[in-house]
Amino acid sequence: MPHLAALTGLRGVAAWFVVFYHARLSLAGWMPEAGIAVAAKGYLAVDVFFMLSGFVMWLNYGERLRAEGAAGAPAFWWRRLARIWPLHAAVLGAMVCFALLLLATGRDMANYPLAELPLHLLLVQNWGLTSALTWNHPAWSISTELAAYMMFPLAVVAVRWEAIRPWALIAGVVVAALVLHGMFTLAGAERLGDQIPRLGLARCVIQFGMGMALANLWLVWRDRRGMALACAAAGALVLACMVLLDGPETLFLPMAFAAILLALALDRGPVARSLSVRPLVWLGDASYATYLVHFPLLIALKLVAVDESLQIGPAVFAAYLLVLLALSGGLYRWLEKPAQKWLNARMPERVRPLPEGKAN
Repeated sequence: MPHLAALTGLRGVAAWFVVFYHARLSLAGWMPEAGIAVAAKGYLAVDVFFMLSGFVMWLNYGERLRAEGAAGAPAFWWRRLARIWPLHAAVLGAMVCFALLLLATGRDMANYPLAELPLHLLLVQNWGLTSALTWNHPAWSISTELAAYMMFPLAVVAVRWEAIRPWALIAGVVVAALVLHGMFTLAGAERLGDQIPRLGLARCVIQFGMGMALANLWLVWRDRRGMALACAAAGALVLACMVLLDGPETLFLPMAFAAILLALALDRGPVARSLSVRPLVWLGDASYATYLVHFPLLIALKLVAVDESLQIGPAVFAAYLLVLLALSGGLYRWLEKPAQKWLNARMPERVRPLPEGKAN
């Protein structure tokens, strides 16, 4: 599959939206209200991550798993753990040291319950096993992504995706959005970011599946002219309906994100090129590190450089962003990628799929 650089750039932009979302309440003293309002929607970047993940997983592993069958699942799971777990474990280890320091100095440890630490270490904390976000809050989505990874090979093998017509794939995306909206409505949740410990798993798995369907649509439409514009128009229409009808974001936004993501993947014009520039692609490559480390770094900043007002001045916030940028790049280059390579090189033989012809 060709490398869709625009999607990597989009991932980088989305990660920094999450950064501003978590910092927004401490910026109210100087940031314009419009900026705060935009930052307050940063939680929606996670929904983009989920769809992107399903999309990219299919393009990278779909055909391989179709050929290998269920025998290829353990190798896929190993590769995904090698990708996400080392950095998560490193950040969690640093937070454990911080929590022990709080304990030793008699400070509040409510956000760092030691009893839940094994769940976080195993990345199952958001599988309905906890009632609140603790430790490194953004890691909840990594926990739910792991669940989606566990289901992915089974979904690939169980369905003849290549036989599904485009209209049926579109219908599947719409039905998935309806199911997601129904679950949120029954739970009394009005925003996609509500009740994360209860609804986050379904939010991830359903939108991951939507991303898989979008990847199959991309495979059919990638050489057809005008499809990018048609998808962009569909996304704009859905957004317009949400605004004009004051519709629920839990229904309209997943469908709009799906159409816009597919439009961007199909696009070869100026929008895709603007997201494919080297700085944004670099941000996308380092986005996982940015996503995992920005929250504990923000906590550290508030402890050492913020008074009781909890407001962060523009100069201090600019310094925070620069440190985060440097730390993200360093962790990506010197921890995340080397650890991934090291683990993949040591994949157990029993995990590797059998060579073709020996599967029986």
